Amino acid sequence: MANELLLKYGCNPNQKPSRIFMKNGGELPVTVLNGKPGYINFLDAFNSWQLVKELKEATGLPAAASFKHVSPAGAAVYVPLPETLKKIYFVDDLELSPIASAYAAARGADRMSSYGDWAALSEVCDKETATLLAREVSDGIIAPGYTEEALAILKTKRKGNYNVVQIDPDYVPEPIEHKDVFGITFEQGRNQLKIGEELLKELPTANKELTEEAKRDLVVSLITLKYTQSNSVCYVKNGQAIGVGAGQQSRVHCTRLAGNKADNWYLRQCPKVLALPFKKDIRRPDRDNTIDVYISDEYLDVLADGAWENFFTEKPEVFTREERRAWLDTMKGVALGSDAFFPFGDNIERAHKSGVEYIAQPGGSIRDDHVIATCDKYGIAMAFTGIRLFHH
Repeated sequence: MANELLLKYGCNPNQKPSRIFMKNGGELPVTVLNGKPGYINFLDAFNSWQLVKELKEATGLPAAASFKHVSPAGAAVYVPLPETLKKIYFVDDLELSPIASAYAAARGADRMSSYGDWAALSEVCDKETATLLAREVSDGIIAPGYTEEALAILKTKRKGNYNVVQIDPDYVPEPIEHKDVFGITFEQGRNQLKIGEELLKELPTANKELTEEAKRDLVVSLITLKYTQSNSVCYVKNGQAIGVGAGQQSRVHCTRLAGNKADNWYLRQCPKVLALPFKKDIRRPDRDNTIDVYISDEYLDVLADGAWENFFTEKPEVFTREERRAWLDTMKGVALGSDAFFPFGDNIERAHKSGVEYIAQPGGSIRDDHVIATCDKYGIAMAFTGIRLFHH
């Protein structure tokens, strides 16, 4: 390990010089095993590593994340994947270890956003995970270690330039952190808040029942939010984030953005979508883009100009709004976390449309009574955590 690593440039090519280094003169806790990660790569690497490390500590399960531009496109702990999810994640032809399954779920929830991602694993990267990564478009990976087979596979990716970073899992950062903006140094204590089920004890709603699965999913949502650019909202089901809304100025826009992603995740599981007659030579990213269009009103334009012939062996029927709504109405048991309080009940109204039955948020709004009443209207159980999770 070294004290510093020189980088090609900063966020943009005109921002030089660029490096990462230890101010205290100690050694960096990371080793680059392959490639040459850049400034944004390392921002994604360090944020995503913290997320998966905390998910593993909080749940005891292997965890993975898929990061883009310093926010998670997806995050998940290991829960065995049903065949339908394996199919829509394009991993039904692979052998999946627990950590490979977690990464498949993290990347698969929002495949469009995960295109060109940075992957993070809480466990040693094995052959199964490396095989999955080798055929996806990805910028790099951070993990506490790699098997010889996994490293050999990853070194063949991107013409041998795939970024592979190993981190010391025992590294503990200084309790005070600094950030320079406009030539001025900011200082604050690191957010070392431990997130667990103990934050879910205050339930002001009429429904006070949280299943064990709901508690796990709410914890996953809150830890994901801890490393998501604010404002942020996260929908979770079966141990994986299915919709993350990041960096919005309005909370309801976070809720809508994340809810739309959760809806798309569920719509992709509809039998009508699973049966789409794709041509055999269609690449996975093109399938993702085409499915995204098919489950939206944009498909009418595709039919009108005949572009469907580029992707399908025959013209699929329109997936009507009524059909989509009917399918979405069968989505249940979704958990939702928010990094700050909901100021209005409109967030709950939107969350309900995406099958949300459990919510965790700080509370503390002057309109808490209205938010609680809206939850009670739909039988939603909501916990007030009393903690805010802004991340900038």
